[in-house]
Amino acid sequence: MKSKVLITGMAGLLGSNFSRYLLKQGYDVVGIDDFSGGYKENLPKEVKCSNINLGELEAVESFFKTEKPEYVYHFAAYAAEGLSPFIRRYNYINNLICSSNLITSAINHNVRKFIFTSSMATYGAENIPPFTEDMQPKPIDPYGIAKYAVEMDLKLAHDQFGLNYSIIRPHNIIGCYQNIWDRYRNVIGIWIRKIIHHEPISIFGDGMQKRAFSDVKYYYKPFEQLMTSYNGEIFNLGADQEQTILEAAKTVQKCAADFGYKPEIQHYEPRHEAKIAFCNHDKAKRLLNFVDGTDFNQTIHDMFEWALTQPDRPVKSIDYEISKNIYSYWK
Repeated sequence: MKSKVLITGMAGLLGSNFSRYLLKQGYDVVGIDDFSGGYKENLPKEVKCSNINLGELEAVESFFKTEKPEYVYHFAAYAAEGLSPFIRRYNYINNLICSSNLITSAINHNVRKFIFTSSMATYGAENIPPFTEDMQPKPIDPYGIAKYAVEMDLKLAHDQFGLNYSIIRPHNIIGCYQNIWDRYRNVIGIWIRKIIHHEPISIFGDGMQKRAFSDVKYYYKPFEQLMTSYNGEIFNLGADQEQTILEAAKTVQKCAADFGYKPEIQHYEPRHEAKIAFCNHDKAKRLLNFVDGTDFNQTIHDMFEWALTQPDRPVKSIDYEISKNIYSYWK
């Protein structure tokens, strides 16, 4: 048995898939998830996943004392970037306070390394894509601010306490086990859920926003390498090929037809976001041997096939802390 690895957010897209990969590699894997955004059915049967709220430091400390993880992969987050201005407190508790509690326990219990999934949202709208890791972060929303704050906190934790860490800035990850029942995040998943319920594909604005959607399975090996290498380094990970949101919607529309659905595309008012946002991955290719093999059409097909096997779960809504200037489609 190899080292003991803790994965937070294990019931989500990254956690459920990466935990399966690590198990196959012979690691001892344990998880934490409060199941607010993931589902127990996503978990591998071989692992123990504790239902813990990372916002409760005492509970986190107790877990570390009992389980003694050697490595931490912190995937847990509420990644609703566009919604974050309207749920500021909720955003900072889930994405900043919970992370700081986890870092505290990692320091107290001498974790060998802490690997944190940050976000492309740290780059903001002023940096010109493709984003590179040497650019100064300039986030434009509370979600990006929280992620960047955790990055800075990790550096301080290393400088003062010797906590080793690496940071990954993934973007637009897709695949099976993604939460498609959240109305605010995971755009491809939202579209697939809407189509299955005979609703139109929703696009905010003209659809000329550019993103690069990446298949989750190409993240596993680079993630694993970071256990033992590149302390203090930041890596972009994601797909090399960007496309407009409208182009992505048309691909999903064509895939839906293979399953007997004929969805329309409906445009709504634009929202506050970076119009063009995608990353350069040269550093990860050079140092981590990262190879992006995303076949967008095939990944959408696989997600559709998986989604059709899932129960008809209720769609998650959230209480807004600010309703001023809320978009009409979220009222």
